[in-house]
Amino acid sequence: VQLQASGGGLVQAGGSLRLSCAASGRIVSLYGMAWFRQAPGKEREFVARITWGVGITDYADSAKGRFTISRDNAQATVFLQMNNLKPEDTAVYYCAASRNYRGSYYLGNSYDYWGQGTQVTVSS
Repeated sequence: VQLQASGGGLVQAGGSLRLSCAASGRIVSLYGMAWFRQAPGKEREFVARITWGVGITDYADSAKGRFTISRDNAQATVFLQMNNLKPEDTAVYYCAASRNYRGSYYLGNSYDYWGQGTQVTVSS
C-alpha cells in the first residue's frame, strides 16, 4: 500500500486547508486511516482517524470542532478539512493506514503504512 499526501501550504490564522491522502495498492485490506502531525522539536501526535467500512471517526481534543476527517471509498482517498487554523497547528502532517482493528488508534505504532508528509504553516 502506498499513501500520497497533498494539500499543505501557508495560510493565515483563521484560514482553512484541505489535506488529501490517496491510497493505492492493496487497499481492500485496509481497516482505517489517520492523520498525525509533527511540529519542529515535538513528538508526533494523533490528529484524527476514520475507518474505511462504517466510517467511525475520532479526533484529538485539539482538532475537535475545527477539523473534519472524511473518506471517498471510490477514490480510496481520505481528506482532512481544517478550519479556523491556528499557529500551533503548524506541523508536517502525515497520513497513515492500518490493516487491522487496533484499539489504540491514537498511537503511531498502530499503523502499518505512512505517507511522505505535507507541510502546513499557519502564520499569525
